Amino acid sequence: MEHLVLTVIAADQPGLVEKLASCIAEQGGNWLESRMARMAGQFAGILSVAVPATQQAALVEALQALAGAGIRVQLASSGVAPAQAVRHISLDLLGNDRPGIVRDITRLLSRHAINVEDLQTEVLPAPMSSDLLFHAVARLAVPQGLTLEQLQAQLETLADELMVELNLQAD
Repeated sequence: MEHLVLTVIAADQPGLVEKLASCIAEQGGNWLESRMARMAGQFAGILSVAVPATQQAALVEALQALAGAGIRVQLASSGVAPAQAVRHISLDLLGNDRPGIVRDITRLLSRHAINVEDLQTEVLPAPMSSDLLFHAVARLAVPQGLTLEQLQAQLETLADELMVELNLQAD
């Protein structure tokens, strides 16, 4: 079996996921895992598919033909990343919204070789005011050599500058 990773984007509409699922199944593919969401009228997702090697070219062609229905699909071969000694940490951030929060946090994480495996963000109205709050939840893969206390200290310094609350928790 060959493994493909697909990214999908289209104007949101009923039946979109069914069209994609049918296309995959008709070519002998197996839908393995996915993350999909609707945002600002668009539907986007990433998914992993297994397909027999003899059907891979036909599946790629069928997926590309979905462009006629307004569904853009980009494909990549799935590679297995080398195993690294990491532990997982959950990060929860809340603060007044302003440009650059994600950039500043991820810059610090990158300097410490921390991989962001999952990130969800949203902007919400603050209770009892018209201010907007930025909320982020992330799952991080932290190298074993970096202690939770070291990471906490680095992030707290940045959190003070950004005026946000940060909470870390080992998974």
